[in-house]
Amino acid sequence: MDTVVQHILWFLPALWLGMVLAISFLEAPLKFRAPGVTLALGLGIGRLVFRALNAAEVGLAALLLLAALIVSPGSATWSWLGVTVVLLAIQVVVVRPPLTRRADRVLAGENLARSHAHYWYIGLEITKVVALVGLAIAAAP
Repeated sequence: MDTVVQHILWFLPALWLGMVLAISFLEAPLKFRAPGVTLALGLGIGRLVFRALNAAEVGLAALLLLAALIVSPGSATWSWLGVTVVLLAIQVVVVRPPLTRRADRVLAGENLARSHAHYWYIGLEITKVVALVGLAIAAAP
């Protein structure tokens, strides 16, 4: 059982990493370049996609914490896991709410300047990618 959980502890960060790279660094910027996609449509799609991504990330974080409790990995794995979970929490609790409020205002017809919260989210996303790579390496069987 511990061997299976150890493999899960390595696999889930790799899966999570793939999700973040695909959504945040491919889908998000590319959707606004598609023909016929307006700002309102792009924001609506982005809200749905990032809400789903963040929900999946929270689930993966919970599974990783559970797996780590079962196999009691080394301190490097715990450190990378802690960093990853904290980064996700900051994104979901601190940065996403202002982005959601801004999207609501834009969808209601307001013309707003670019938000600095986007830059914070992107910075946290890049840092989370590094943390997920570190976690996958540290947890490798």
